[in-house]
Amino acid sequence: MEAERRGVGRGRRRVLGVAVGALALAGAVALPGQGAFAEGGRGPAAASWKADVADGFASVDALGQNGTYGGRDGRTVTVRTLADLEKYATAPEPYVIVVAAAITMDPKGKEIKVASDKTIVGSGTSGQIVGGGFFLGQGVHNVIIRNLTIRDSYEGTWNDKEHDWDAIQMDGAHHVWIDHNDLRHMADGLIDSRKDTTYLTVSWNRLQQNNKSFGIGWTENTAADITIHHNWFRESEQRNPSADNIAHAHLYNNYLQDDPGTDINSSYGNYARGNTRMVLENSYFQGFKNPVTKDATATLVQRGNVFVNTSGRNESGGTAFDPEAYYSYSLDPADRVPSIVGSGSGPTSAIGATG
Repeated sequence: MEAERRGVGRGRRRVLGVAVGALALAGAVALPGQGAFAEGGRGPAAASWKADVADGFASVDALGQNGTYGGRDGRTVTVRTLADLEKYATAPEPYVIVVAAAITMDPKGKEIKVASDKTIVGSGTSGQIVGGGFFLGQGVHNVIIRNLTIRDSYEGTWNDKEHDWDAIQMDGAHHVWIDHNDLRHMADGLIDSRKDTTYLTVSWNRLQQNNKSFGIGWTENTAADITIHHNWFRESEQRNPSADNIAHAHLYNNYLQDDPGTDINSSYGNYARGNTRMVLENSYFQGFKNPVTKDATATLVQRGNVFVNTSGRNESGGTAFDPEAYYSYSLDPADRVPSIVGSGSGPTSAIGATG
């Protein structure tokens, strides 16, 4: 039953992390799910980005879906208006939707209800969603949200209980890849993965300037499988992420940074809640309070992480799981993570290029 549930992984064969990190910095090899390198960066070459597929748990064949490839098999359309973005994102057909302008949500806080088999990608660094975001409901699957800046639904209340305005909210979706985005300054969460959303990979994003960055849970079930790698959590108070009742939470090569002397102070970093089983590898924590915490009911395996000027709780315990039983992956050295993630995360000019 366990083998049937986890399906077949579609990642790369694991290799030595030191070699991968050195070659990647030199621009000599491709990252998982990213295709060939563009000049001067860690993004894909313009000719290959439409063929990119997810790595991590989003690459696993399960629930009738073979990995995550978005709207690759449909038409490519370029949008510059809210009306066109919503038209194609909610359509029943597959689409690759290239966002080529800053699109302001009207009304503020609007979350477009994305349908299955979609790629929504920023054109280089010009694709922005201002004042709202996206919602993926029950059963929505095979969705890629990539290379966008999603920002500024903030309403002036730091711990806002009135406006549930997220950058990306998922309620019971599966096979979703969130990659190379810049998410910041929202009224509520940057990413909310809720109600058994599973086979999710969140990679190479910048999550910053927010109270609650990345919440996972809102369920009594322990069923979700999630990979979180090469993300930069900066100037974020909580949910970095907070992972509640996750069957398999694999976090690696993330960079958590709390800058001193600012108005935003971290309360905790990675948090394994409820019955979560978490594996946390080769991440870099700088200046964070309570960098790694766990409930007594959770299991959390740490290996290879670096902690600089951190304080408070730093916990582990239990056996969790072996990520390589589900997919292949490669680790960068933890001490190189600030450089690698700092320069490689967020939108890049090569992704979404159509010319």
